[in-house]
Amino acid sequence: MAPIYWIIICIVLLIIEIATLGLTTIWFAAGSLAAFLAGILGFGLPVQIGLFLVVSIVLLVLTRPVALKYFNSRRQKTNVESMTGRQGVVLERIDTIKGQGLVEVDGESWSARTDGQEGTIPEGAVVSVEGVQGVKLIVKEKEEV
Repeated sequence: MAPIYWIIICIVLLIIEIATLGLTTIWFAAGSLAAFLAGILGFGLPVQIGLFLVVSIVLLVLTRPVALKYFNSRRQKTNVESMTGRQGVVLERIDTIKGQGLVEVDGESWSARTDGQEGTIPEGAVVSVEGVQGVKLIVKEKEEV
């Protein structure tokens, strides 16, 4: 295979990476670049393909998790994602069996329930948000110290 084909593959993969920003095809673009260099140096097609596969897979396995961690570090949490760990006050008695309950967290009212199958928390109690399920907060009554 002529080395020019590896450059064409590299360019196509780079265009796909730019279009998707998925951090997947970039590693294969690097592999095709390595195969291109092997072709320029006169190595045969089996060596070029082997080098393409080895470089692509090694880069994918070793560097993708680090790259994802670095690129996702600046990602802003959405309102729902940032709720876990916050504290609120029960506005309306929480009764998980009846599916009732209202909590105010940072000035916003949310439907709420406890984590267990059954459970109640009285109005006025301080709660901590354990998670979010659909549009309801999963809360736990804060223990008094």
